[in-house]
Amino acid sequence: MKKTETSGISRRRFIGTTGALVAGATLSQTPLIGAPAILKFYNKPNSLINGVQIGTITYSFRSMPDQSAEATLKYVTDCGMSAIELMGDPAESFAGKPESKIDRGAMFRLMRKQRSGEGLTDAEKKEMEEMRAQMDAYNKEVAAWRETVSMKPFKQIRKMYKQAGVRIYGFKPNAFGQNNTDAEVDYGMRAAKALGATHITLEHPSDDAQTMRLGKLAQKHKIYVGYHGHEQQTPTFWDTALAQSPYNALNIDIGHYVAAGNDKPLEILKLRHDRIMSMHVKDRQTPAHGKGNLPWGQGDTPIVEVLQLLRDQKYQFPATVELEYEVPEGSDAVKEVAKCLEYCRKALEG
Repeated sequence: MKKTETSGISRRRFIGTTGALVAGATLSQTPLIGAPAILKFYNKPNSLINGVQIGTITYSFRSMPDQSAEATLKYVTDCGMSAIELMGDPAESFAGKPESKIDRGAMFRLMRKQRSGEGLTDAEKKEMEEMRAQMDAYNKEVAAWRETVSMKPFKQIRKMYKQAGVRIYGFKPNAFGQNNTDAEVDYGMRAAKALGATHITLEHPSDDAQTMRLGKLAQKHKIYVGYHGHEQQTPTFWDTALAQSPYNALNIDIGHYVAAGNDKPLEILKLRHDRIMSMHVKDRQTPAHGKGNLPWGQGDTPIVEVLQLLRDQKYQFPATVELEYEVPEGSDAVKEVAKCLEYCRKALEG
């Protein structure tokens, strides 16, 4: 059993001593003496801990049955978070985005089969072609909607979330790809500002022309672009984008960074802290250990040390819980995010 160098506390004990109590009592309204601190903030979320803003990306709740903006807000407050990176669907659905009739599950299954090298049958190829044509038509419908939609619904979401004690610091709609028009990008940035976000987030496109384009549009709107990375992250991964525009920034993922084989994860935070808009946190293993995505405290990501670095150096970017490990039987995403928040709280108060 390994221990953190900074705190001397076993990373597995972080979960072991508090996880069961959080899972069993997070949604209870009965005050419990000696319960984890998260319970003190039930229906009054506060995840700003010793100067470090802990948040979550609402993608963490993708397994929950209702994906509306209202239900998402309840998931956020139930797990004790007071700040979030908001995915596009809840906000855009609230604002009246056209509904898709495409069976995305079936489409993704065929895409995975195709990528595996197994190949598609003639019937599956025809089905894929039809779904792609439907997707192209739907994307054009959405693009037209985005060009004319009012910002009023996004301001309403901001007000609704703020009244519940939740700040939206990042926004991640599917509007910033190479195939999205400038009008869609413009819409996404205006919507982010209406929501109160300081930055938008998207997967790094690995396309210098695209990061240049987004950086220029971001400068026009005075909003930052946080480029997210997976296992392609390296210490120099963002260098070109950062040089292109002062509004290009990092949405670093410290768990993926470890899984990519970078053996000094704290150094990138020290080097780029002034260009990081937000940081995703998860517990992944190194390549030598299999790159697994595990419950917090069981992987190789130095989450405790990372959070204490943010606290001690007074870095201002939020640490965003991203739930990607498998939800245990009998639990749900809200309870698991609550466990992750408690892990953060113990790290920052220790």
